[in-house]
Amino acid sequence: MNKAVILSIEDDTGMHCVDIAQHDDGMFTFKTFRKDPEDEGKWTLVTDYSKTRYASEHDAREAVYEELPWVREQLQKR
Repeated sequence: MNKAVILSIEDDTGMHCVDIAQHDDGMFTFKTFRKDPEDEGKWTLVTDYSKTRYASEHDAREAVYEELPWVREQLQKR
């Protein structure tokens, strides 16, 4: 099953990121990542929330906001 990242948000430090993805079946999921200096700037998966699937992007965003309040704050800055 293919997916496309439709939204990728970094925190103010540039060390944490969340990706919301849309799958071929129209469902949405998200994952969180971190970037550590010892990893040479590569993103490392922190939490994989993709076992829970959402019927809409809105529902996925609401779940992200619940788990990661900083994401809403970052989006409001845009």
